[in-house]
Amino acid sequence: MAVDFRFIIIGRGMMGAAAARHLSSMADGIALIGPREPEERKAHHGVFASHYDEARITRTFDGNLAWGTFAACSLDRYREIEARSGISFYSEVGCLFAVPEKGEQDYIERALTVSRTLGSDIETIAPSELGGRFPYLHVDPDFTGYFERTRAGHINPRALVRAQAKLAEQGGVSLVEATATSVRDAGSHVEVMAGDKSYSAERVLVAAGGFSNFHALLPRPVDIRVMARTVAFYEIGEREMAIFGDMPSTIVLGDREEDHIYILPPVRYPDGKTYLKLGGDTEALSFNQLEDAGAWFRSDGNAAERDHLSRVALQLMPGLAGCPVTSAPCVANFTPTGYPYAGFTQSPRIAVLTGGNFVAAKSSDELGRLGAVVLAEGRLGDEDFGRELTPVFA
Repeated sequence: MAVDFRFIIIGRGMMGAAAARHLSSMADGIALIGPREPEERKAHHGVFASHYDEARITRTFDGNLAWGTFAACSLDRYREIEARSGISFYSEVGCLFAVPEKGEQDYIERALTVSRTLGSDIETIAPSELGGRFPYLHVDPDFTGYFERTRAGHINPRALVRAQAKLAEQGGVSLVEATATSVRDAGSHVEVMAGDKSYSAERVLVAAGGFSNFHALLPRPVDIRVMARTVAFYEIGEREMAIFGDMPSTIVLGDREEDHIYILPPVRYPDGKTYLKLGGDTEALSFNQLEDAGAWFRSDGNAAERDHLSRVALQLMPGLAGCPVTSAPCVANFTPTGYPYAGFTQSPRIAVLTGGNFVAAKSSDELGRLGAVVLAEGRLGDEDFGRELTPVFA
């Protein structure tokens, strides 16, 4: 039978929109299906996406070669995407890792090795010099800095998704603003129900992030844990901008895992205010149902985690004292392999791209490219870490 599209990509987030853009240069007959960001988050009862934000850290410094490669490939395309779309999203302000003498040294050694492989320029800053170079940050005297000046900083994920979707549409991709609720292999083709309409395609890529298992999108659920994450926002005024205005993106690896923290420089948000954002990676709440994930996204996050982040923030950055603090929810999805998934399901016509592992925003363009390759060519080779990206199913 004739199909509506050759390929359908489900999920208009960071990976899905990137996959659509890349696929548009490989094939014709493509649709990208996904809803817009809801205007009123707390009144929305559909699906959500974690890119509904203005800042994500981007860097190549990483203790894993695959993740470092994904990030480097993405970073190297940012300026081209900006130029072609006319949408700015990348701030190359650098990224600083601050690490205590006995903290995460194995990770740092691996990251330095990966950086040499990728040709990244990482400056090691001695403990005696760290405070002078980065006076906004107050850490113990045994902390060493690892500073990536170029190919690092932060991206605006909302703007990046807009840029990817714009270029995809210019490349011939049909944008369908609807939520996909079912995907069915019909033997000779795939049927997708989105909104109140049905669409058919030869192959489908499900790139629905933490919501990949929450509708009937896959023949079998992928093995992922969808975890709650709370982020804290400090509202910044003129006094604080004098202290933090020129800071790079910052990751502090404390003596204990619960003290690890990431910090975004001050960024202006849609409400017209400027916020410094920070978060951690220790919350244990997970979601197995759409209703629970939706309720989390309609909340302000976890108050206890916000307070914990605030205590750590004021220890590291006493210049924030007195700033108004708010919080917001996010989710992260983790795979047992530690790698994202990019490959086919039990159906040879339905593929999946998900598994950000809390670090994929900086790598989303390359991960989207890999999803496009899966759809167009049917597999990933070893040069694209195909074995590592093989999906695992529950």
